[in-house]
Amino acid sequence: MTTSEDRKKEYVEAYRAWQEQLQALHRVMLEGEHIDPPRLKGLLNREVRAKEKYEEARRRLLGLDADEE
Repeated sequence: MTTSEDRKKEYVEAYRAWQEQLQALHRVMLEGEHIDPPRLKGLLNREVRAKEKYEEARRRLLGLDADEE
């Protein structure tokens, strides 16, 4: 069974990881940092996966996850 503290920790870690990927994406998209196309694709994929993980952790924290352990 997942405790409230576990859900909080998971949420904070997922949020931090997503923000790191989002900042890297912003450096490229908004600040003009140049990276080659394969690295850009990887960056976009990492940001999407990190956001999905954050959204899942957020739903669990809010008690909206139907697949609760």
